[in-house]
Amino acid sequence: MVRRVIRLAGTDPSSVAALERRFAAIRARLGVDEAFPPAVLAAAKEAARTPRMPPADLTEIPFVTVDPPGSTDLDQAMALSRRGAGYHLDYAIADVPAFVAVQGPVDLEARRRGQTLYAPDRRIPLHPPVLSEGAASLLPGEVRPAFVWRFDLDADGEVQTADVVCATIRSRRRLDYDQVQAAADAVSEGAPEPADDVARQAVLLREVGVRRMALEAARGGATLPLPEQEVAAWNGRYRLTLRPAVSAEDWNAQLSLLTGMTAAALMLKAGVGLLRTLPPPDAGLVERFRRQAEALGVPWPVQESLGTLLRRLRREVPNELALMHEAGTLFRGAGYVPLLPGRPQPPLTTHAAVAAPYAHVTAPLRRLVDRFGLVACEALARGIEVPDWVVAGLPALPAAMSTSDQMAGQLERACTDVVEAAVLGHRVGEEFDAVVVDLNSAGGKVQVIDPAVVAPCSGVLTLGERLRVRLESADLDTGAVLFSALGVAELEHDRRGTPA
Repeated sequence: MVRRVIRLAGTDPSSVAALERRFAAIRARLGVDEAFPPAVLAAAKEAARTPRMPPADLTEIPFVTVDPPGSTDLDQAMALSRRGAGYHLDYAIADVPAFVAVQGPVDLEARRRGQTLYAPDRRIPLHPPVLSEGAASLLPGEVRPAFVWRFDLDADGEVQTADVVCATIRSRRRLDYDQVQAAADAVSEGAPEPADDVARQAVLLREVGVRRMALEAARGGATLPLPEQEVAAWNGRYRLTLRPAVSAEDWNAQLSLLTGMTAAALMLKAGVGLLRTLPPPDAGLVERFRRQAEALGVPWPVQESLGTLLRRLRREVPNELALMHEAGTLFRGAGYVPLLPGRPQPPLTTHAAVAAPYAHVTAPLRRLVDRFGLVACEALARGIEVPDWVVAGLPALPAAMSTSDQMAGQLERACTDVVEAAVLGHRVGEEFDAVVVDLNSAGGKVQVIDPAVVAPCSGVLTLGERLRVRLESADLDTGAVLFSALGVAELEHDRRGTPA
């Protein structure tokens, strides 16, 4: 649920290249396979020419996609309209099974990879780009096979009816979050519905997104989207900045959550499928997080729920952003649980952050399990047996996804360490405001307020303590950063400008 996204930019090619070399070295060290075997590429190229196209035709629906700028691996497209006092949502998901032969080269390679991996300089896709960024992607103007989820929502955004069908679709526009946000902001609440298609979709997405967020709050959900960070390189130095967050990202995410919750309900009713689960946070971790909030100066009244606190944290405020990063420690133990015919229901079927049963079905271009979940849900919606290859594959998926999740986490952490070392490299010897967030035999870890980094710190530390720290070293090659806590004498020296 909590994943940091860092993008690489800058006007200094040599400085950018220096980071790219280190990211490449990390991938090599971790054994990340960036190239696809020739047999997989050949099979993907052939599949791109000869997909299995469904007979149903929904190309008249004015779908649009909403993704980060420049995205080409487009999993989802939406079309919202009013229906009485409520809404109708058509939510199209890329039909990857139409291109992937079961037990064929592309399928076996995807099972080995598990998911698309992301580094600041590039992504390593789950499927060859001829599919993930071409023939299977819901690119504008192209007729594509898709799983189309069809929802009727009431005035509060609650699902009244749901169905999923295989059909051809054609997206009209590729929009990014800023475009959707600008279009929504141009139309005030309660104003007449705009005639422009993009503006109308943006307004409806705002309405549905806000209502679904209210439902999430009511059931105790705790979504925590971290902001994108951009590392800019110039003259051998690096600066880390936040991309301003826009509400359109949160509205759009609610459509995916709605679909995943509906998919999980279908699977649980039939007793077949794959759930994404997360146990509630341990009481001790929550209490530790409460101490961190207090130390960072973020008020958290006893009567306020964790979900409410997380929703009101502002990504542009340094100490609140620091607390958002620390919230990642609460979301531990996520996994996948298969539902198998004739087997008892597993003891945990809910996702604590969603506060409901949940399944991954909206990103099949980038995540292996979604392909299985989509095929299962479409069969269940039609009232037919789930295909044998799906049921047979379910038991192995949790281990495959756990392995790929571990790889994704290692890659993210290693790249983040290098980025933070690069950002701090020219500031060795400087002092920073920080908060102690962890203790160990060598001292502990501190959350530096600005820039927002967590790093080891030597010295006598107290959990939750606010203090000044000095940057002792920042190694760009290893990503190792070390601070030291300033002692009382050093602080007195700094305050007076003379030895204590």
